[in-house]
Amino acid sequence: MMKKKDTVTPEANSVMTHTSEGIMADDFIRSERNLEKEPELQRESKSFWQDAWDQLRRNKLAVIGMIGLLLIIIFAFVGPLLSDHDYAEQDVQRRNLPAKIPVLDHIHFLPFDGQGADGHDAYKKAGVKENFWFGTDQLGRDMWTRTWQGTQVSLFIGVAAALLDIFVGVVYGAISGFFGGRIDNFMQRLIEIIASIPNLIVVILFVLIFEPSLWTIILAMTVTGWIGMSRVVRGSFLKLKNQEFVLASRTLGTSKLKLIFRHILPNALGSIIVTSMFTVPSAIFFEAFLSFIGIGVPAPKTSLGSLVNDGRQMLLIHPHELFIPAILLSLLILFFYLFSDGLRDAFDPKMRK
Repeated sequence: MMKKKDTVTPEANSVMTHTSEGIMADDFIRSERNLEKEPELQRESKSFWQDAWDQLRRNKLAVIGMIGLLLIIIFAFVGPLLSDHDYAEQDVQRRNLPAKIPVLDHIHFLPFDGQGADGHDAYKKAGVKENFWFGTDQLGRDMWTRTWQGTQVSLFIGVAAALLDIFVGVVYGAISGFFGGRIDNFMQRLIEIIASIPNLIVVILFVLIFEPSLWTIILAMTVTGWIGMSRVVRGSFLKLKNQEFVLASRTLGTSKLKLIFRHILPNALGSIIVTSMFTVPSAIFFEAFLSFIGIGVPAPKTSLGSLVNDGRQMLLIHPHELFIPAILLSLLILFFYLFSDGLRDAFDPKMRK
């Protein structure tokens, strides 16, 4: 005789399964919470630039660099207005006077008391009643006005050279990276030829051929200065041109110019901004080097590099003529690099927390 097959209901099967695993239905406790009344966990939506700004604010060194840059820029434009003397005004009677600041001149251990190298009041000896906060140079010119006027010139050279580097480098690198192939190979070989020419030789040729001026130095620095920017932009375009949003725009019939400047270039702005911020201090330092060897800003205009060169001749006798512009030049370049490092970290997705 055949035995009747036993049937197992789903409820029994579930109990058997839980029992075999050692878990019973009574082990579970139903929560009395009303899920509809629970607060929703939401994160504030931030754009790329807002997120970068938050990252930058958390970087203390970058904030110090940004504040220091703002202070130097403000003093560069306001400082000359606080003095009654022009940067080119000469007076042999008051030459090589030490720094003297009101109120601080009564504190003799500070370097602003107007005491000369012999320990006596140099202002009384020269018969000068007015005070010069940074002293005077060997021609009797006000160092306060000349220092901040030179800071203006150095900032102008650095920013102008950076803007030209950005314009030429972005256009050149965008075309090279977007089209690729033979065009890219030809343009990169041309860059290698230009990069093989030393910057100093180019600057000397420009000064000899053209009249020495600010724009002569800026153009001479731009001849080879845009190469680094073009390589950064080319690398960004090679990475971005095969992304889905570019392929979709190309499929819809978007022109090549719109693809370059509307779709790909905005996504490469982070690397462009960071590179340009490193270009400014490099241009300022290169101009200071040119002025130090005597082919910089022509007189009577001055820059921080020219002031350092002039003060070098009086180092052993009147060191303030060298130390004041040298310290300001060092701080300017340091603040730029601190701020640039912070921007680089803020725009780097790997630094996100």
